[in-house]
Amino acid sequence: MASRSVAATLALVLGCLGLAVVFIGIGGIQLGLLSPLAGFLLAGLLTAVCGLGAVIAGVVGLVRTRATSGRTGRGRAWAGLGLGALLVAGIVSGPALSGSGGGTAAIHDVTTNIEDPPGFSDAVRNAPGRQNGVDYPDGGETVPELQRSAYPDLAPIELDLSPAQALERAQRVAEGLGWTVTAVDREKGVVEAFDVTRFFRFVDDVVIRVRPRGAGSVVDLRSNSRVGGGDLGANAGRIRAFRDRLLETS
Repeated sequence: MASRSVAATLALVLGCLGLAVVFIGIGGIQLGLLSPLAGFLLAGLLTAVCGLGAVIAGVVGLVRTRATSGRTGRGRAWAGLGLGALLVAGIVSGPALSGSGGGTAAIHDVTTNIEDPPGFSDAVRNAPGRQNGVDYPDGGETVPELQRSAYPDLAPIELDLSPAQALERAQRVAEGLGWTVTAVDREKGVVEAFDVTRFFRFVDDVVIRVRPRGAGSVVDLRSNSRVGGGDLGANAGRIRAFRDRLLETS
């Protein structure tokens, strides 16, 4: 009588468990049962462990269920290996899915103007659930250099519009991207808003600053996560999306 491969069964169990953890983590956040950080750690760390475990167990299971072994469970080994590979691929591709456009840096405070970044108001400093600071560079003195290395394309945005026109357009673009605008100061040329990430519901604050430059204006942004040390490139991706939309409509 052929024996079952324990490794093949373990691979399938770990693959299914990892998939379940993803749904529990994201679902718990969407239903308000888990905080974004708790759900992210659950869906991220445990999924990675289960995914890697499923891949390893799946490979071992395939070896243990080869034709001459007399053991059953090759289908379970393949299924576990496939699920594990899918989970691992999802973790690895996280930065790409965030819209970061490639490499990411372990920072959560990103701006178009490292030398003169826009500042946040006290309302943002005291925003609900904020654990990170708002004084640039939040996260340490290495933040500017890490940003230069990871996001060299981020720079002030020049427009052939008056500051008043640029500010109005910037506000429309922010609202069009789904950001919640919380303050507009036309005298200072500043718009403040926040954005919520799709799956894990992390809240990131954004400030837009418009200044005159020659016959036109220059727009700078800063996007800062309320919690977490890194952002998987989400803040840089957000700034790029704003920049591209703003230039499309200019």
